[in-house]
Amino acid sequence: MAVSHDTVYLKGDRDVEVQKTDITLSDIVSLECSNKDIVPKLKALKIMKIPDKGKQRFVISILKIIACIHAEYPGLEIQNMGEQDIIVTYEEQKTPGMLWHIIKTAFVALITFCGSAFAIMTFNNDVSVPKLFSQIYKYVTGSTSDGFTILEVTYSIGLTIGILVFFNHFGKKRFTVDPTPMEVQMRLYENDIQTTLVEDASRREQELDVGKSNHTGSHRN
Repeated sequence: MAVSHDTVYLKGDRDVEVQKTDITLSDIVSLECSNKDIVPKLKALKIMKIPDKGKQRFVISILKIIACIHAEYPGLEIQNMGEQDIIVTYEEQKTPGMLWHIIKTAFVALITFCGSAFAIMTFNNDVSVPKLFSQIYKYVTGSTSDGFTILEVTYSIGLTIGILVFFNHFGKKRFTVDPTPMEVQMRLYENDIQTTLVEDASRREQELDVGKSNHTGSHRN
């Protein structure tokens, strides 16, 4: 079917997660075209079929997607407004029970609490904070510290406030609109993983071929 004088704009994210094995164009990219009649047809265009079950990742070049569209609509002009390579992650949707969520939350909270306490105690021992506070208290007051003075109390309060300000939230409440340091680090980690996947697939020439004639998904050799 030839379509002329129409331009389709594609925008795909770097990483797309799907829960079904039959992947259509609308599952991995967003579409826009002045010709509203062709958009539903393009969205329903089958791109690939996940061959096996279980969590899998595939790297698809946008050129493969454009070639698949041109195979059905040779006269269609396509403008890519998104990523050059798209990582498609397939994972079967499973909803764990509430008990499992509670166990995981409790485990993470315990590990975080113990790890934080150990790190703080290690730091205090390394720099000899108790000894330093004892010396400061004696210099200022002239008496010996019993280990529980205004210095230790204010230090504990200041440490708690500093942690809350640094992580930028308490429970579900955020102090500012900025992302938390943990969110920033997670995004950096995700970006590193995505870049590695794309570069490895390109280096090994393993970008996935797509199209109706290849629903099982094969890799270039």
